Amino acid sequence: MIEFYLDGRSGVSPYLQLVQQVRHALRLGVLREGDQMPTVKEVVAHLAINANTVLKAYRELEHEGLVAARPGVGTFVTATLTNASLAAHGPLRLELQRWLAKARRAGLDDESIEALFMTTFRTTAQEDIA
Repeated sequence: MIEFYLDGRSGVSPYLQLVQQVRHALRLGVLREGDQMPTVKEVVAHLAINANTVLKAYRELEHEGLVAARPGVGTFVTATLTNASLAAHGPLRLELQRWLAKARRAGLDDESIEALFMTTFRTTAQEDIA
């Protein structure tokens, strides 16, 4: 089961954060076809947000064909975004954890690490296109 969280400093709207977290969980195999999503009531109670925010996120995911609501039963995952399980990503995850530890030992805080990662990610992606 996915456990949502909100980052008030991200600048990303709460509904979009929920959508992104579901997409990430689908990519990493944390969520699989048939899994039941937390109810709107559960998410509202956990995050203290408006029910319409959760409904908007679930509608977006439904529009993308990733989840489907079954009236009176709940919302369920209907598609995945990867064929690989989380275990298949184990070696990469381990390398990333080591890299994060090095970055922290170098004195970088979370925001600096994120900035470095995103800048490098985008630069590499642009170089791959060129």
